[in-house]
Amino acid sequence: MADVAGVHLFRTGERVDEVSALLSRLGGGVGLEGVLADLNRSATVTRVPGRAPVWGFAWDAEDSRSVRWFPQGITTSADQGDAETVAGRAVVCTSWYSQDVKGLNKGARVTFVDVTDRGAPRYRHVLLVEPVPTPAGVELRPVRVHAGGLVWHGDYLHVAGTARGIYSFRLDDIVRVPTTGDRSSLALHPDGSLDGFGYKYLLPVRFTYDARADDGFERLRYSFLSLDRSTSPHQLVAGEYGRRSMTTRLVRYEIDPETSLLRTSDGLARPLLLSSDGVPGMQGAAVVHGTYYVTTSSGRYGYGSLYVGQPGAFTRHAKVLPIGPEDITYWPSRDELWSLTEYPARRYVFVMDRAEFA
Repeated sequence: MADVAGVHLFRTGERVDEVSALLSRLGGGVGLEGVLADLNRSATVTRVPGRAPVWGFAWDAEDSRSVRWFPQGITTSADQGDAETVAGRAVVCTSWYSQDVKGLNKGARVTFVDVTDRGAPRYRHVLLVEPVPTPAGVELRPVRVHAGGLVWHGDYLHVAGTARGIYSFRLDDIVRVPTTGDRSSLALHPDGSLDGFGYKYLLPVRFTYDARADDGFERLRYSFLSLDRSTSPHQLVAGEYGRRSMTTRLVRYEIDPETSLLRTSDGLARPLLLSSDGVPGMQGAAVVHGTYYVTTSSGRYGYGSLYVGQPGAFTRHAKVLPIGPEDITYWPSRDELWSLTEYPARRYVFVMDRAEFA
C-alpha cells in the first residue's frame, strides 16, 4: 500500500537528556509493573445504560463525580502485544484531560485498570508530564492535551493531541514520586523534593509527532486513536471529531513492528489512507479486518450511536450506546469492543459484543 498525500506527521527529537535527568533524580524508572503492584483504587462492576453494553464498571466516587478530570481515550493490553496481557494481567488503560478549576489546569493523566478478575477491577492514575531543560537541570510542565485517544503498542503509549498531533511515552519511564507533595503544584525543588499535583507516579513524554499538511490541505485534528492489529504490520488509525462544516477525516499510519513507533522517512510519517468520509460527531473508530466501528455522541442527554462499515458506507445503530461515549478499542481474542463515557455521575468503561454489530 503506497503512502498518500495531504497530511503527515513530523517526529520531533527525543527528550533523552531531560527524561534521563528526571529518572536519575527520582531513583530510576519503575515502569508499568511498578504501578500494577501498587493499585490503590477500586472500580465497581455495574449495569451500563444502553442496548449495546454487555459488561462494564464505574469509577470510584471521587473519579465518577470529578469536575476537573474527564475520561477520553481507551486502549488495552490486547493492543500492547500478542499475549494480550502484561505480567500475566489483563489491563485497560484510559486517558483523562483536566478542566481549569480555580485557575489550575493539571494537564492529562492515564489510568491503568487491572481487569484480570472482572468481578473486582482495581486501578491507579499516572500523571503525564513534560520535562523541559533549564540551566539548573530540568523542570516539569503538565501535558495540556485533550487526550481523546490512545494506542498502546509494545512499550509505547501514543496519546492523541488534537491540533498538535500525537504525544508518545515510553512506559519504562514511569517514575515513583517519593512524597505526595503539594496537590496544587508540579515542580522540582532545589532541595530534591518534588510536587506532582499529589500523584505518586509520573510518566514523561519522550517525543511528539507534530501535525502537518501538504500545500492546499488542512492539518488533521488527531481527536482519537486506535490500533488495527488485523493488518501486517499493524496500523494506527486516527480521526477527527467534527460538527457542521468541520472536516471528519479518517487516516491510517503504519507501525514499525520492531520499534512500536510510526514508520517514518526523514522524520516524516505519511499515511497509507486518508478518507474524508467520516461521520459527524465521531469520538472513536476501531477497525477489525477492514470494518470500522465508530462511536458518535449526542450531547449530555442523548444516547450515543455506533456506525459500522466502511468510510462513505456506514450503517448506523442509533442510540445503542450510553450518554457521552468516547474512544473505542478492540480486544481480538474476546471479540469485544471496549469504550467509555465522560460525563460526571455517568462515567463508565464498558464492553460490547462485536458480533452483534458485524
